[in-house]
Amino acid sequence: MADQTDLTDHTNPAGAAAEAGPLTSAELARAKAAIDRVNATFSGRVVGQEKVRTALLVTLLAEGHVLLESVPGLAKTLAASTLAQAVSARFSRIQCTPDLLPSDIIGTQVYDPRRHEFETQLGPVHSNFVLLDEINRSSAKTQSAMLEAMQERQTSIAGVIHPLPDPFMVLATQNPIDEEGTYVLPHAQMDRFLIKEIVDYPAEADEIQVLDRIGDGTLGQHMDKVQPAISTTDVMDLQSMVRRVYVDPAIKRYIVALIGATRNIDQLLGRELAAYVEVGASPRGSIAFFQAARAMAVVQGRHYVIPEDVRELRYGILRHRIHLSFEALADRVSPETVIDAVFRAIPTP
Repeated sequence: MADQTDLTDHTNPAGAAAEAGPLTSAELARAKAAIDRVNATFSGRVVGQEKVRTALLVTLLAEGHVLLESVPGLAKTLAASTLAQAVSARFSRIQCTPDLLPSDIIGTQVYDPRRHEFETQLGPVHSNFVLLDEINRSSAKTQSAMLEAMQERQTSIAGVIHPLPDPFMVLATQNPIDEEGTYVLPHAQMDRFLIKEIVDYPAEADEIQVLDRIGDGTLGQHMDKVQPAISTTDVMDLQSMVRRVYVDPAIKRYIVALIGATRNIDQLLGRELAAYVEVGASPRGSIAFFQAARAMAVVQGRHYVIPEDVRELRYGILRHRIHLSFEALADRVSPETVIDAVFRAIPTP
């Protein structure tokens, strides 16, 4: 790949920077150059959708998984496949349907009559990027089959454990309007997504640009494949940099206070708002803020986290971790309203 900076530290026999000490200016410069190339490749294929791009990139660097929700036709699949191609990753797309079986995802054993023995055929989940399209259309049994893959980064077939490749990221989509024949994701499954991003309709100028690109052939059915911007080795090096980002104890206390506030709404915000919240965020919410804020710091070119990193990620981290009551649905109170109230109640360090 021409014009590409190699992120690998060749002085390290393992080919990766040691995860100790603060990030240096040279490392941050290499990270910024790599991230800029990925952003340029993404923008060359996907029009607009800056929030989606940021959510996908932060999730990738934080070694998490992302849930994208929107009506059909807003380029969720295109965004996922473009990011996978930009980082030279193996990409699998699974169209979820009610008759989809766990073995269709993780793999199964198939009998070979020529050798008179069973052989293991790994499923499409054994890729770097796995797109679960309309995950809420698959049955609860199939949804649960992804739990081990997402949390343990491995699958079990006939008692044999098969590790998943590095990097590994699940990108799930769901359609909020077609509810017939769907299965609501359980809280245990939702909590395993680092970020839930709501994909909005494009701006008028962006939609016109989509038509222009389809007209000149740079977008649409016959568009060329994306040229990789970085390699999966570079991605793993960026992930190791994220793990070395400094988080001040004051930021950690801020994160824990925010998560704790979602569990004690009545004490901080009054009983009226508390009636809208059934269950607050679990400790996974604190972990998600911690991991995602470090990734955001690297994306912004810093070796330390600031409160703005936490605030910028508040909706994506908390909207699927705060469970609203029936009163909230009846009064059309959104999770974002509760999240904003929590952030106003907790002093910023």
